[in-house]
Amino acid sequence: MPRSFQADPGLDANALELFARVVQAGSFAQAARQLGLTRAAVSRRIASIEAQAGQALLARTTRSLGLTEPGRRLAQRAKAVLEASDAARAALRASSAALAGRLRVTAVPSFGRAVLVPLLAAFRRAHPGVQFELLFTDRRVDLLREGVDVAFRITRSPPDDWVATALMPFRVGAYATPDWTPRPTQPAALQAQPLLLLGQARDALPLEWRSAQGQAQRVLLDGLGCTFSEDMDSLVGLARAGSGVVLAPDYCVAQDLKAGSLVDLMPGWTLPVVEGSAVMALTLPHPLAGEAARTLVRFVREHLAPPPSN
Repeated sequence: MPRSFQADPGLDANALELFARVVQAGSFAQAARQLGLTRAAVSRRIASIEAQAGQALLARTTRSLGLTEPGRRLAQRAKAVLEASDAARAALRASSAALAGRLRVTAVPSFGRAVLVPLLAAFRRAHPGVQFELLFTDRRVDLLREGVDVAFRITRSPPDDWVATALMPFRVGAYATPDWTPRPTQPAALQAQPLLLLGQARDALPLEWRSAQGQAQRVLLDGLGCTFSEDMDSLVGLARAGSGVVLAPDYCVAQDLKAGSLVDLMPGWTLPVVEGSAVMALTLPHPLAGEAARTLVRFVREHLAPPPSN
C-alpha cells in the first residue's frame, strides 16, 4: 500500500512549475516544445523530481501520461505555483512596458510655456509613471553637466554628441490688436511704432527682414521707443492690451491669433533668427537616452506635425 505523499524540501518552485507544465502539456514531447528543451531533458528532470519525492508521480504509457494518486495531489500544488509564476511574469512585463521615472527637460521659456506645457500634460495622462523636472530658461544649459534628458532648442548647430530631431518650423512676425493704427505693411514702417521686444534694452537695433518673395529690408530701430523684456509672455500680454507691436515667434501668439485678440500685421514678412527657424529636440544617442526620453520626443513630434494635406 503506497505511503502518504509528503512534498520533499528539494521540490522547489522551479521543480513544481516544470511538473505543472508537463501535466498541462499532456506529454513530454509537447512540454519540451513549449519549454524549449529536448524531450530527454524533460524526462530526466521529471525522473529527478520523482526521486526527490520518493514516489512515482506520472503513469507513462506509449501514447500519453497519466497521474498517480500522489501525482494528482502534487499537481494541485504545482498548478498554484505555475499560476503564481505566470502572474508574476505578466506583472513584470507590464511594469517593464510602462514608462516610469523622472525626466529633466529644458526649453526656452517662450516655447516651453506656449507649446510644451500642454503636450507634457497630455504625455503625463498617457504615461502617469513619468515625472518631469522642468528647466525653462534662455540660459545656455550644459546638457551633460546638468543632467538634461531632453532639450528643446532653437539651433542650427546641435551638439555633436546629441541626437537632434526637428520638431516645428516657426516664423517671427509683427503682431498687434485688430484695431491697431497706423497699421504697418512694410518693415520700414516699424520705425515709428512702439515695439515690444524680447531681450535687454539697447539704444539701436538693426533688424533684417525678408519677404516671402525673397526680398530683404533692413530696419534700424531706435531702442528708446521700444519696450524690452526677458519674458515673452509679458510682451504678448502688453500687445494684447493695445500697448504696442510685439515681435514674436508665431507659436507664442497662436492662441491669440485664433481668438482674434491679435493679428499678423505683415504676413508676407518674417524676421530671420540667427539660431535657426525650427525648434529641435536634443537627446543622447541610444542606448544612453532612456525609453521615456525617446518616447517623449516622438510624442511631441507627432503632435506638432502639420496635418496631412487633402
